[in-house]
Amino acid sequence: MSTKRFTGSLFQEELRTEDYGPRFYAYYYKQWDNYSMAYHHHDSTEIMYIISGMCRVDVQMPGGDSEQAVLKKGQFILLDAGVPHRLLVEDGVPCRMLNVEFGFAGSAPGQPSIRQLAQEEEEVGTFLTYASPYMVLPDPEEVYHIMKSLVLELDQRGLMNHSGSAIPMRIIPSDERLHHREARNLKSPEQGTLVRTLFIQLLVRVARLRGEMSRSAPDQSELYVKRTIEFMHHNMDRSIQMKDIAAAVNLHPGYLHRIFRQHTRRTPTDYLTMLRMEKAKMLLQQTNIPISEISEYVGVGSRQYFHMLFKKYTSRTPVEYRSMMERHVSQYPPEE
Repeated sequence: MSTKRFTGSLFQEELRTEDYGPRFYAYYYKQWDNYSMAYHHHDSTEIMYIISGMCRVDVQMPGGDSEQAVLKKGQFILLDAGVPHRLLVEDGVPCRMLNVEFGFAGSAPGQPSIRQLAQEEEEVGTFLTYASPYMVLPDPEEVYHIMKSLVLELDQRGLMNHSGSAIPMRIIPSDERLHHREARNLKSPEQGTLVRTLFIQLLVRVARLRGEMSRSAPDQSELYVKRTIEFMHHNMDRSIQMKDIAAAVNLHPGYLHRIFRQHTRRTPTDYLTMLRMEKAKMLLQQTNIPISEISEYVGVGSRQYFHMLFKKYTSRTPVEYRSMMERHVSQYPPEE
């Protein structure tokens, strides 16, 4: 007996050899509590992102065995098409998630395709050959932000028809809700450039996360250091301390200090100072932000301390640095 081919699989060979783009079937936020779902499967790839709480997803593997994945806030599971699975949420421990289900359709001439992306992004090309029934990945919120933007755009496009006028809202009757989404013959809204762009961003980010996990399997500390650096980049404008950084990556401050120095030959504090001073140099050279306010943009509360740090880092005061540099200034209006 031949094995059924699922055209919604993210790992089908056609995506790497022909021109396909995404087609979205379902996308929603949902808070679950005391819930047990029956095993089911569908011809679409599914991403469940845990916004808060925790849940369990049971997956039936090709050999017949069942595997359990416990998901917590900031994690997501990617389920390939045709993989039987079910969701379980304990009573009193609610789980809020963002869910997206998608398949694939041929790309129109001139539209970017997954095949082209895989050729340009090596990690995407590698990722598309994994052919894993499911994978659980941690996320430093990049995937979540992309998914939020994607669902918002799909929602907005779903309210507009081809002429640009609003489609009347309709409540799905209770008897129709009992059917699976494919049985309701839901149609994907017209795919726009922004939707395709956001999907490309999502696929690239998921592929990179999977690549990082694969490379760091023998050395988990490298992954923690990368997460730490990402947190610094995203929060350098705030007055963050070592305890805040360690909490963001769920490590003890002392252990994080040690592994960070092993991998970067700098302490976390020194690295954060370097990022802040490089950002200050850019702001001094390329904006008209008053020097007295630059410290606030780089998370150094005291202006006097900022001047001291900057001179130590560059051997010049902020005034001297700004006056000597060839400037390409972006004008910022004064506050009212």
